[in-house]
This record gives sequence, structure tokens and C-alpha cells, in this order.
Amino acid sequence: MSQRRIKVLQLQNYYNVNASDLAEQIIQALPTDRYEVTTAFLRGRPGPGEPVSKAERSIYFGYSKSAVSGLRLRALWALYKHCRAEGYDAVITHRFKPVNMLMLLNRWLRIRACIGVAHGFGEYDRSFRCWVARQLMTPAWRLVGVSRAVRDYLVGAGAGFTPANTRQINNAIDIARAEGLQHPRDKAREMLGLPADAFVFGAIGRLVPVKGHIHLLRAFAEIKDEHPGALLAIIGEGRARPELEAAIAELGLKERALLLGAKDDALQYVRAFDAFVMPSLSEGLPLALLEGMSGHLPVIGSDIPSLKPILEDCGGRIAPAGQHAALAVHLRDVLALSADERAAEGARAYQYLCRAHSIDDFRRQYRELLVELLEGKRNE
Repeated sequence: MSQRRIKVLQLQNYYNVNASDLAEQIIQALPTDRYEVTTAFLRGRPGPGEPVSKAERSIYFGYSKSAVSGLRLRALWALYKHCRAEGYDAVITHRFKPVNMLMLLNRWLRIRACIGVAHGFGEYDRSFRCWVARQLMTPAWRLVGVSRAVRDYLVGAGAGFTPANTRQINNAIDIARAEGLQHPRDKAREMLGLPADAFVFGAIGRLVPVKGHIHLLRAFAEIKDEHPGALLAIIGEGRARPELEAAIAELGLKERALLLGAKDDALQYVRAFDAFVMPSLSEGLPLALLEGMSGHLPVIGSDIPSLKPILEDCGGRIAPAGQHAALAVHLRDVLALSADERAAEGARAYQYLCRAHSIDDFRRQYRELLVELLEGKRNE
């Protein structure tokens, strides 16, 4: 007689399925002959032509933002009924609301293996949230920080998360997929309309203030006259475009700083760049930085908690967030390197990526954590 498969619910706040979605990578970590995975989204659903989860079943609760705010009693009741009817053996929850909701409901559901994934900072800055988490934390739970910095934040938050019940599982990318997508340098430049002989600083990210592109423009303006063959290219789109376009005009960067718009699978163009820059003021999942490393590029980033440990460990360059003069120093230093020195710096970043952010290691660690909880090995 065949053994019953382990039933797993993966719960997220809102629909967001894409090629680099790490929640989808967790699903792929769980063999279908042993696990039956349902993925659920409290808000949103895919539109026509949009991707769907690789899970065997997807559920869209369809709640509005207000319905999952505050006490969210209606959403809690629906989620409770669903979990009770399905009899899940394990749940994997992402971000504060799903984690908090399942922590509360598990007082009655008694699901024996529960994983809560924290993707950034600030979720436990409020003393009331910390008090609630301390009351609800049980041996069934493990919290996961997606980087060393996020794990340290969780352990230090005073929310009942300890070194015994909190893990670090680094963000990761599918390096083989990334490299397979990347066009050779000349082809990528042709596709982006970039000159073959320029030195190109590149950035990938939404055009929103928190990404810090305005500071990158100001930093580049400081070195543009010293290096007339250098360009800045930013792939992304967003509400900050008018502000950035005005800054380009004001700083005399027309035809030197290029806003290239949004691109599908932007990492396919990463080899068009000579160096990758991530000037973010805040960041939860620095996947773009990892994608830059996959292109064997020198990397420069800000000293925010989610980026700094990665940059330290990969030999990247670190500038104080929001300080364009300091960032300009790093741009200037990279331009001063020889081609061989830049290649060596990019190789070090790539080697670190393979060592610390492999998708295979990512999947293995989630699989092992789930097995640990299901087999009842408690470390508290």
C-alpha cells in the first residue's frame, strides 16, 4: 500500500509569481512523490497570460487589502476552515501577516511543522507585535531569515525568536538558469542600444525612491567629465521616472545616463554592463545584486543591512546609503582598474555567489528544515 503524501500549505499575502520567485523554489524543493503542496494567496490572482504556481493546487482567497488588515477576522475564519478541512501536516508562511495568522490559528489547528519566512526588516519593530509573537511561538515553529542580517534582526527583536528556533537560509538564484539566459556582451549591448566601446555602469530595479537611483545619478555626474567614455544604464520602470529624467537634465547627463525601461528577465542583459551598482536605501530581497554577480561583474552597493554582509563576503564595494559623493569614489576606483583587475573582482563575486547563494543549497535547506520539524526534532 502506498504511503500517504505529506500535505503542505504555502501561504503568501498577495499573488506574485515569477521566474525568480523563491517561494516557487521551495515548492520545487519538495519531491511530488512525497509531498502534496498547495499554494495560497490571501490577495490577488493571476490575470490572463500571467504565470501560475508550480504547486499541485493554487487557491486565491481574493481578499482586499483592508480585509487582511487589523483583526482580519473574516480572513482568519476562512483560513481556519480551509486548514481544518484539508488537514495539513506542514505550513510555510511568508512575511508578517501570513506568519501571524497561522501562529494564531495553530493554537487550535495543531499543525506540527510550521515555517515562517521573514524577507526583510521592520516587521517586529512594534512592541505589541513582539509581545504577540512571544505568546504564540511554540516548538512547532521555525523562523527563517533570508540573509544573515535578517536572521540577526529576528533574533534581536525580542519577539521570542532565538538562535535555536531561527535559521538563516540565504536568498538564492538559479545560477545555471541565469547564465543560460544571459546574452554575450556585444549582443546584450546591441539589444539595449548601448555602444560597444563604452564603459557601462549598470543597475536593475524599479524606478522608485527607495532604490536610490537619484543618488547614483548624482554620483555619476561627479565623474562623468573625468571619464567621457563612461555611461550609466538603468533597467526598470516606475513612478520616480519624471524625477530621474529631471535630474538627468539638471546634471548634464543627457545621453550619458540612460533609463532603459522595464525588460522581461532583465538579467539576460547583465553582461552588457562592466560593473553592477545597487544604491538602494532599503531592500528586503537583494536578488538584483545576486543577478549582477551571476554576470561575473564587480559589484557596488549601499551599506544597508540586507546588502552590506553580502558585499563584505563577496569582496564588493560598499558606500554609505544616500551619500552620492562616497558612491562616486567607488565608481572612480572601478574605472581605474585594469580589465584584468575588473575580471578578477567579478570572478570573486561569482565564486561567492556559487558558494553562498546556490539554488540547490536553498532547496536542500528548506527540505531538511521541514523534515526536522515533521520528525519532531525540537531544539529549544
